[in-house]
Amino acid sequence: MSDFADSAPYHQTHKRILYAIMISLTAEQVHRALPFDTLIPALAQAFAEGATVPLRHHHDMTNPGHRETTLLLMPAWQSGDKAGVKLVTVAPHNQDRPSIQGIYLLLDLPTGTPELMLDAPALTARRTAAASALAARYLAPHGADTLLMVGTGTLAPLLIEAHCQVRPLRRVLIWGRKPAKARALAERLAPLGVALEAVDCLASAVPQAEIISVATLSQTPLIQGRWLRPGQHLDLVGAYRPDMREADDEVVRRCTLFVDSREGALKETGDLVQPLARGVITPERIQASLFELTREAHPGRTCESEITLFKSVGHALEDLAAARLVERHHKETP
Repeated sequence: MSDFADSAPYHQTHKRILYAIMISLTAEQVHRALPFDTLIPALAQAFAEGATVPLRHHHDMTNPGHRETTLLLMPAWQSGDKAGVKLVTVAPHNQDRPSIQGIYLLLDLPTGTPELMLDAPALTARRTAAASALAARYLAPHGADTLLMVGTGTLAPLLIEAHCQVRPLRRVLIWGRKPAKARALAERLAPLGVALEAVDCLASAVPQAEIISVATLSQTPLIQGRWLRPGQHLDLVGAYRPDMREADDEVVRRCTLFVDSREGALKETGDLVQPLARGVITPERIQASLFELTREAHPGRTCESEITLFKSVGHALEDLAAARLVERHHKETP
């Protein structure tokens, strides 16, 4: 470090970097900059155009006395334009602070200069919900009017709002392990203008919905394949580790499978890794990724009776596309 510290160019560059990272945007600012009617098309364009995205670093760090804390590092860049990297920790055992924390750093690629530092949980939540809605645009029944939301955490209200952007939803059922939280969420989302109802029985709620969105930290399957009926679409958002499950083997056996990215899905999510390991399915069962859907290399849903499943594991391209929208909004807002 002393070799650099003694040089004037180092001091000048260091000063510029310090100034850049001081432009830090809060969660509220990130949410405000990413309305779904803008973010969903931006993600579609990003997947169609592509970017350089190494497989994310995924490290499970032992934590004596608690569940493991997961560290995720997700870089992406577009040649000659922008680069970004997200650093996120997931600590499901947290009691007095959020289970997901982190930052996103957007850089000017030609100069390497950091330009914005963003609240990563807010960015992640909105781009994740938008990616699910983008998939539903290709995979959910066109006339779908009922959504079942499984889970009541941070992502739940955003997934509901995002799905409302792409399908004519009139009714939303909400199930959670704690019924009081499901009822509170239904009351909070009343301004959406759809009928919201907290439900106690998951088995009876599943057949009522054309779209089933699941966003939990469950380590055992919640959705059972025997509950499904023809024509449904499943949106599985949780199970970000190989030891987590949101749907049982019968679900993946019955469904036509789609993912955001093949590389990540085949390695990281228990909803696919576990049935693959047991020979329930093969990698060839995955029909298409969001890259192929947005480039029209696959038509998506092919018939009314098909049961489709979209497995979201997260992709750094989504973060970069969302961060660039935040940057544009920040420059345009006085």
